Amino acid sequence: MPFVAAENPKCPKCGKSVYAAEERVAGGYKYHKTCFKCGMCNKALDSTNCTEHEKELFCKNCHARKYGPKGYGFGGGAGCLSMDTGAHLNQEGYEIRNGSARMEPRAIAKAPEGEGCPRCGGCVYAAEQMLARGRGYHRRCFKCLNCNRTLDSTAHCDGPDKEIYCRGCYAQKFGARGYGYLGMSSLGLMSDIKDKDWQSDLAPKTCVIDTAKIQAPPGQGCPRCGGVVFAAEQVLSKGREWHRRCFKCHDCKKTLDSIIACDGPDKDVYCKTCYGKNWGPHGYGFACGSGFLQTDGLTEEQIANAKPFYNPDTTSIKAPPGQGCPRCGGAVFAAEQQLAKGSMWHKKCFSCAECKRPLDSTLACDGPDKEIHCRPCYAKLFGPKGFGYGHSPTLVSTSGESTIQYPDGRAFGGPKAAKGSGCLRCGFPVYEAEKMISKDRVWHKRCFSCVECRKSLDSTNLNDAPDGEIYCRSCYSRNFGPKGVGFGIGAGTLTMV
Repeated sequence: MPFVAAENPKCPKCGKSVYAAEERVAGGYKYHKTCFKCGMCNKALDSTNCTEHEKELFCKNCHARKYGPKGYGFGGGAGCLSMDTGAHLNQEGYEIRNGSARMEPRAIAKAPEGEGCPRCGGCVYAAEQMLARGRGYHRRCFKCLNCNRTLDSTAHCDGPDKEIYCRGCYAQKFGARGYGYLGMSSLGLMSDIKDKDWQSDLAPKTCVIDTAKIQAPPGQGCPRCGGVVFAAEQVLSKGREWHRRCFKCHDCKKTLDSIIACDGPDKDVYCKTCYGKNWGPHGYGFACGSGFLQTDGLTEEQIANAKPFYNPDTTSIKAPPGQGCPRCGGAVFAAEQQLAKGSMWHKKCFSCAECKRPLDSTLACDGPDKEIHCRPCYAKLFGPKGFGYGHSPTLVSTSGESTIQYPDGRAFGGPKAAKGSGCLRCGFPVYEAEKMISKDRVWHKRCFSCVECRKSLDSTNLNDAPDGEIYCRSCYSRNFGPKGVGFGIGAGTLTMV
């Protein structure tokens, strides 16, 4: 059998086949998506506002207008009379707007002469009325005559020709002209007249006039050029009248105003910077607030004379005996005061008497000689001396002589102690202040060292040997430790030392 394609339903509006991807269903009929519109107002429909009548689609409003009840009470609101059948929506030649809705051409009824809209002459109803000088305009006609700009009650201007304008066009056509009338600016020349009727001799002829050519009587004109000063260009400074263009700084020619102008003693005007250079204070501290020296306008001799005097000699001002600096005897003022044991020192003199190192409250030590010293010098001069008082555990000499009294670890003389009660190394008595104990045996602190390498020992590195002596760990391991393979300097080596 030959293949027969399935026949698709036809759209009631355009008569073409409707496929599943674009179909819209209403009243048992299938429509194209583009045809699914109201037959009167051409409004796009959907399932919520669609009404079908004899294969024609309507929105609910148009269906009610055409097929709904009519008469008193059936209109836009209760109590009104509506006999609208929508006949005006079916006429041809209607304009299609952006929303695809057909709009009725505006047929405006003409009003009696002098009563309608001044622009179009049509009747103006209250819903669209715009007022200007007691005359009613249509809202769409309420525009500027020149630029066609839409106006409102805040932007319109009534012209002497009984028309309405925006503010810009009104100023161009009827506003003041000449020097000083340029929009919102206070200076400038406006001569832009668009209307040909006004392009005659109304715009003033302007030219640049040198006001200095009109000389004033001596002492009455501008102090700079001597010309007559008129009120339009008058600037005042100390009761004197200046031209606006002459009111400039004498040095840098910067234009001035009442805020930055400074009157100089030479009866001229300056900006603040030039006034400060010429007439302001000079010297250290007067340079725009910074701490450097400003020398604009000064000679070398003036600069040298303006420098502050500094006398480095603190003894130049002597104090009464016992009241001045203990080192130099000069008077000590609060700005340089340093205190030590109730006495006042100059900051310059507050140094170590031995090494001259500068001191402060954390480093100074008051000596019995009424001098001050740094800590190392104080320790050398007045600190304890002997074995253990220095860079411990070494012996410190403050006189330059050798302090090693026992180079071999034994005393040179003195009575020996009883057998078994003295030091095992030297045999002399051991006092409590220097006693060191090892296996119930006493030693001098100076003798408590390794018998081989003479290394000083303590309780943490002491090793008592079988021969009755004491050793450090290294020497003890070398003499009495295990020997053989694995017991040497490194694992696996053979040591028989």
